Amino acid sequence: MTHKITDTFNPAYDLKLERIVDVAPAKVWAAWTQPELLKKWFTPAPWSTTDCELDLRPGGIFRTVMRSPEGQEFPNIGCVLEVVEGARFVWTSVLGPGYRPAVSGLETAGELHMTAIINIEAHPKGTKYTAIAVHGDSASQARHEQMGFYSGWGTALDQLVAYMKQQA
Repeated sequence: MTHKITDTFNPAYDLKLERIVDVAPAKVWAAWTQPELLKKWFTPAPWSTTDCELDLRPGGIFRTVMRSPEGQEFPNIGCVLEVVEGARFVWTSVLGPGYRPAVSGLETAGELHMTAIINIEAHPKGTKYTAIAVHGDSASQARHEQMGFYSGWGTALDQLVAYMKQQA
């Protein structure tokens, strides 16, 4: 029996960014699953992603290091939950690699625990891209929205599209 992380969207707990982008699904998939590509677009400028480690299997690592414009680095580590080649990538910051509970404790200053569901579907104009950020409660959802979910994730998607259009 195969389990799938739910796509049920609850607007009281979750945030969703959905767009049609004019890049092939294979390129969007590559951007999400190849560390050297992910580092080029993942963090909205002027921030940057300086390091990335991915193990694309359930229980594998999803780790990034983000750098602020002032040079401060912010490591983020999570656990891959689901991988459907070319179509779906799910990871969470609530767990670490091997499904171990996150050791940093529940949401503290600057931390936001969530599960990210990335769906990639072929579309006549390129790719239907859906990113859902799943939160444990409405306060976390509201905090993530106030932190700039829509502008940040939208800018990152714009950067992904621009970068992948440059790739041959």
